[in-house]
Amino acid sequence: MTKTNMDLSELLAKHDQGDFLRSIAEAVLQLIMEADVEGLIGAGRHERSGERTTWRNGYRDRALDTRLGTLNLRVPKLRQGSYFPGFLEARKTSE
Repeated sequence: MTKTNMDLSELLAKHDQGDFLRSIAEAVLQLIMEADVEGLIGAGRHERSGERTTWRNGYRDRALDTRLGTLNLRVPKLRQGSYFPGFLEARKTSE
């Protein structure tokens, strides 16, 4: 089960408040990226549409450092063109 499919009861079952908030932040950002990609390509996952401009091509893992800790995100990849969420910094290196 992916984090975007994790339901609220599983999130509430986490004992550490930091883990709970981190999981919520990851889930919300993942949903935002999925909605952005759907709008960009003109169709949802597994949806047939005449307005589709390209197809999904998996994910790439990306870490985002926040006050809640490091969020592990899965950025959708496209077959043609590219998608990069505005809230991530391009090619940021860790020090």
